[in-house]
Amino acid sequence: MGFLSAPVIAQDVKGTIPAGSKGPTAMPVVIAVPKEQTPGEQRVATVPEVVQKFTKSGYVVRIEHDAGTSAYYPDALYTTAGAKIVSSRTELLKGARIVLCVQPPTVAEVDQLDEGTIVIGFMNATHNLEAIARMRDRKVTAFALEFVPRISRAQSMDALSSQATAGGYVAAVLGADNCPKFLPMLTTAAGTIRPSTVLILGAGIAGLMAIATAKRLGALVEAYDVRRAAGEQVRSLGAKFIELEINAEGQGGYARELTPEEKAQEQQMVSAAVARADIVITTAAIPGRKAPVLVTKETVATMRPGAVIIDMAAESGGNCELTQVGKTIREHGVMIIGPQNLPARVPFHSSQMYAKNLQSFLTLLIEKNGALVTEFTDEILTASLLVHGGEVRHKPTRDLMNGVKP
Repeated sequence: MGFLSAPVIAQDVKGTIPAGSKGPTAMPVVIAVPKEQTPGEQRVATVPEVVQKFTKSGYVVRIEHDAGTSAYYPDALYTTAGAKIVSSRTELLKGARIVLCVQPPTVAEVDQLDEGTIVIGFMNATHNLEAIARMRDRKVTAFALEFVPRISRAQSMDALSSQATAGGYVAAVLGADNCPKFLPMLTTAAGTIRPSTVLILGAGIAGLMAIATAKRLGALVEAYDVRRAAGEQVRSLGAKFIELEINAEGQGGYARELTPEEKAQEQQMVSAAVARADIVITTAAIPGRKAPVLVTKETVATMRPGAVIIDMAAESGGNCELTQVGKTIREHGVMIIGPQNLPARVPFHSSQMYAKNLQSFLTLLIEKNGALVTEFTDEILTASLLVHGGEVRHKPTRDLMNGVKP
């Protein structure tokens, strides 16, 4: 289903009613895109290419002034694509039926939304309970893209994967930028320079992109993942897969948590690989839980002086025991970087991918006649529906909401 005709809503004295109902003149749905307010966030929720498709289908698209500037999409490009640029947040959101965002809205931002507004973006539910409570109380509908199920039909909507791709690329470049060595082998008049060794811990989407980038830069690349199935993907990229006789394949393509005995085996093998690496990029994460520690402080002490650790799991606790989120530290001559929001460092393309994820997601909210759906029965919508009709629909989040007030 594509954007063949725009969904419409009709206005009456009680609010909005779906297209097709009897009532006053129907009006096209307004999509609003605010400028991200989170410090360091340079991405934008939609790009001119996608806006043009929306407007050609009859949508009204409002973009907050300078929303895309940090991602190198100036207002003029949005205007050419058919969007209306507005300077006031009040004007942006007034009558908006759908709001597209990257970062979750704050309590203050939720207070600016009309009842029934549909907000789509990352919601970071575990750390954003007060805003979720406010959305519940104001009867805002919120879809959390991080809850989109990893099924084949949802691949084009998988924003976690698209942003992990950007993050993996940046992590490899960041490692190369901070490594005191060349990455490729060089044969020069001054002698032969051996290639650097890059170790990737975790071969998910981010890890595979880090592997591919490090290989393109000429490094010798090794990778480890507790999921045996990852070995074939690692080898297909030209990297060496470090084998351990453990299969920790979990649900949804994620790894399960290891037993104490398995953790001991893993630690011994990983420590040896870390000690010989010039750059270590860690990507291991368990959804909703603290990141597992893969590199202990004792292991860091065995690393070569000048070695670099890029801990992509810093925001969820860190895969390195010494990582400090948002900081770069040195221990035993090793640089340990705990970056935040890596996709925002390549905002042009990460915004482009994210915008297309949202475009695909919106097709699920449209009936064949162009009206917005009234029942979220599609399995993708059901899984990603966080708040609707004054209720928190996502059970794990609802269980965390006990006593939380906005």
